[in-house]
Amino acid sequence: MTRRTRRTHSPSLKAKVALAAIKGERTIAQLADQFDVHPNQITTWKGQLENSAADVFVSGGGATPAVASVDVKALHAKIGELTLENDFLESALSKAGLLTAKR
Repeated sequence: MTRRTRRTHSPSLKAKVALAAIKGERTIAQLADQFDVHPNQITTWKGQLENSAADVFVSGGGATPAVASVDVKALHAKIGELTLENDFLESALSKAGLLTAKR
């Protein structure tokens, strides 16, 4: 018996299969044969769809996740500070003879 390699399924296929399972027009075994997916996987996708279906109707559409605002100036300042510190330490170690390898 040969093993099948691991496959990744697109979100659109998962949604199509889960919706077909929820409709109930065909059995899970028939859907598994039709979409060439294991029946346990169909049951899992169906459960995920049922659990997260309410998120679609959250105000704002739910399609775009909330992104935390980032203070870009503060991040650039921190990068500059760390770069200056690294350069200082590199020169101090090379003068002391402790740093022999260059980057």
